[in-house]
Amino acid sequence: MNSFITQLIILAPPLLFALTFHEFAHGYVAYRLGDPTAKNAGRLTLNPLKHLDPIGTIAFFFIKFGWAKPVPVNPAYFRNPRKDMLWVALAGPMTNLALALISAIITKTLWFLASSLPYSAIAEAILVPLNAMLIASVWINLVLCIFNFLPIPPLDGSRILTGLLPQDLAISYMKIERYGFVIILVLAFSGVLSKVILPIIGYANSLLLS
Repeated sequence: MNSFITQLIILAPPLLFALTFHEFAHGYVAYRLGDPTAKNAGRLTLNPLKHLDPIGTIAFFFIKFGWAKPVPVNPAYFRNPRKDMLWVALAGPMTNLALALISAIITKTLWFLASSLPYSAIAEAILVPLNAMLIASVWINLVLCIFNFLPIPPLDGSRILTGLLPQDLAISYMKIERYGFVIILVLAFSGVLSKVILPIIGYANSLLLS
């Protein structure tokens, strides 16, 4: 129980941060491209309570993959719906990649400071949990980035691919969206999803923190 509580304390802040900025990025880019839907729905905010999906948050702790409530987007407001939707979809995972990079840079800075400054019990009490949260932030943001790049509707990767495909192929491809959530759950609970993306996440994680 103590280890679970410790894990919860370490993982919860970076997870909330990562999910919130992911969804905010979608809504902000959509807003900049002319779609006020997220703003009108109160989702153009950094308040994590507006973005959390209870099942998606709990799933992260048990199957190491999670999600937030998708920000509502209405492509009818866009000048070029397919192209603009591609940019909206790209904003989420790219924001997570940026957060992973920033977290890694801060972590390395803390390592340097810890090794160059005299020992202090107070500093250790602050730096150790902060460092653990930052290391978790690198991993969590890489998970959200790479997971969302998968071309399975309704993940961001499917929106990106739709924007790149010829229109007739894009229409046919998006017909599988009704089965997308079931496909994701089957892949996740069968372990196939982990085998596909965890090596990529692990490599990126070691690259950033080495």
